[in-house]
Amino acid sequence: MTIRVGHGYDVHRLIENRKLILGGVEIPYEKGLLGHSDADVLVHAIMDALLGAAALGDIGTHFPDTDPAYSGADSIGLLKQVCRLLAQKGYQVSNIDATVIAQQPKLKPYIQTMRQRIADAMQTEPDAVSIKATTEEKLGFTGRLEGISAHCVALITKE
Repeated sequence: MTIRVGHGYDVHRLIENRKLILGGVEIPYEKGLLGHSDADVLVHAIMDALLGAAALGDIGTHFPDTDPAYSGADSIGLLKQVCRLLAQKGYQVSNIDATVIAQQPKLKPYIQTMRQRIADAMQTEPDAVSIKATTEEKLGFTGRLEGISAHCVALITKE
């Protein structure tokens, strides 16, 4: 059995007049994340971790922000495409462990729904999806409410 690990990171700026989508869930908040797609930093970090584990590049390679086809794209749909790419190479997702860094809003009420949405997209069980949220104690760009970031570690296997 082949076991591979990947790490993903993403960050987007918070702006007004945009929906906040994290983990495929719309979260009520006065600002949203700026990006070519829906700017879901959590799902973007997960996709980069999975692609990195399989040595398949990054999301910018597969879904460039210069391509109008991905304007406003649903990141959960893109995650499904990433999982299809992994399956074509014989890999399956074993588990992911992700952390969202956001001073606000509080994400605890949405974590279970995020886990389910991501697990469904990856065709795995929710217990293979760990999502945590933390603040940076009002330090840095996330602490100043300028943006949100996410990290993810993914484990994939191939028989």
